[in-house]
Amino acid sequence: MNKIKVMDDNLANKIAAGEVVESCMNVVKELVENSIDGEADVIEIKLTDSGVKEIEVYDNGIGMSREDAKLAFQRHATSKISNLDDLFYIESLGFRGEALPSIASVSKVRLKTSDGKVGTLITINGGNDMKVKSCDLAKGTDIIVSDLFYNTPVRLKYLKNLYVELANIVEYIDKMALSYPNIKFKLSNNDNVLLETSGNGDLLKVIYDIYGANITKKMIPIDASNDDYSITGYISYPEVTKSNRNSITTLVNGRVIKNNDLNRCIIDSYHTYVHKGRYPIIVLNIDVDPILVDINIHPTKMDIKFSKLDSLLKLISNSINDRLKTLTLIPEANVRTSTSFNEVYNQIKHVDDEEEKVLKKEEKNYEEIKLDFEVHEEKEDIADSLEESEARVARINKMNVIGNVFMTYILCYNEDGFYLVDQHAAAERINYEKYMSEFLNGGSTVIDLLTPIKIELSKDNYLRIKDRLYILEELGISCEEFGEGTFLVRSHPQWIDQKNSSKEINNIFELICQKGDFSKEKFIDTTIMSIACHNSVKAHEYLSIDDMQWIVDNVRYCDNPFTCPHGRPTIITYTRDELDKMFKRDYNE
Repeated sequence: MNKIKVMDDNLANKIAAGEVVESCMNVVKELVENSIDGEADVIEIKLTDSGVKEIEVYDNGIGMSREDAKLAFQRHATSKISNLDDLFYIESLGFRGEALPSIASVSKVRLKTSDGKVGTLITINGGNDMKVKSCDLAKGTDIIVSDLFYNTPVRLKYLKNLYVELANIVEYIDKMALSYPNIKFKLSNNDNVLLETSGNGDLLKVIYDIYGANITKKMIPIDASNDDYSITGYISYPEVTKSNRNSITTLVNGRVIKNNDLNRCIIDSYHTYVHKGRYPIIVLNIDVDPILVDINIHPTKMDIKFSKLDSLLKLISNSINDRLKTLTLIPEANVRTSTSFNEVYNQIKHVDDEEEKVLKKEEKNYEEIKLDFEVHEEKEDIADSLEESEARVARINKMNVIGNVFMTYILCYNEDGFYLVDQHAAAERINYEKYMSEFLNGGSTVIDLLTPIKIELSKDNYLRIKDRLYILEELGISCEEFGEGTFLVRSHPQWIDQKNSSKEINNIFELICQKGDFSKEKFIDTTIMSIACHNSVKAHEYLSIDDMQWIVDNVRYCDNPFTCPHGRPTIITYTRDELDKMFKRDYNE
């Protein structure tokens, strides 16, 4: 007797549903993508109990004929592709022909659709007993999916709680609204409207609808291209961050995707601008010839492979870095009161205009800084480094120090406003850029130690160090083996504090010995960041006015004077206009 048998369609659909339909969000995703492929410009999603009880998706698209409506529930039936060549040039969101039959096999479905000629009503329970009737309906499609997983109780058991299911759906619809600002989306749960966009094509307006006024005011437009890729969208000021990566929205030809390489590139572009564990808000659409990408990776179609990935990553990294370097990224101390979209839009335009004025002013009016370095002789090497290039341009207008508070925050002002500078964060930024410059240029002075530093290691760590001795040499640390499991460090770069050299060297060896994937670049950056922190003036440490002025003057000339290497702000401001408003003062009085 033969053991191999062909599965019936219902069983095959239930198995396929295990990949295509894992949660309520997957159902919403597949139905909304069908609506978009159906040329709809109005899509309404109504949920009952976060979609567990019922999901209804209505659209005003082109609809379906009766025959197409019946075929849509057959496995691998699709209008998106017809031959092998189409698979390598996919422009639609859906193409597999698995979604509707998979959904219908684990729920109760009612479909009403019309192509403008005839209305069709189809009902299916658990993938069986399709019933087809005529109905009256305006052109478009209305599909209701109820009692999800009612016939697969094991899958129903593993649905998340209602709040988690709803949160996942809201996150997805938010991203789709960002992908298609020309489509009017409306999402509600138990008749409570959670999102409603205008569909007027303005991406910034969609960002406002999703994130609100305060975040929208801190979004920066980005637009760049190379021979293969074009990127557009918005990136947030470094001060606007979230605790997870969910607010990084990456799109490819309008398709929401998740790609670890892209996310890593975006996060690395904000390196030293944002604190560890915080992530920027990004809406980035990548336009590319479909032949250069492969989306046929997973049934959810959210993973993707790129041809010429390095070219894309370089474009994204350079574009974000270049954009951040043109802006004055000083957080403002007070919360602005403007809340309407028109006020926010005008405010963003005003900020862009002001940035152009500041850049022109920097080019013409900044006078070369002259510092007296007799106050702290140990800081003279930093000043020399900053003065080596006369072409170096200050990112911030010159500020005059008037004192400090809590022996931590330096108070200063100029014609633009009033500033608070974190003395440790600013000094740390100065040291970090100096040490990094010395390392990259190979110009750091090496100190020979009278008494070598002895480093004892376990056998496995000893072998790791032997494999990575070249990294120590690049840092300027000279060491030699001293018996099994021991090294003697005989010299180190000058920027390692001699008072704490033994501790710093031990920390460096520990970092090199860490298990897992090792990145030389990240190791060097982490090491220099740590030593810059340890060698900088601390909070609550007394500074004279001259000391404070030295820090304020030097941080202005850093490549990124706005955050310390760990991403904390170095400076915040009250602008003059805002101070006048706070004190109800007429500037002309």
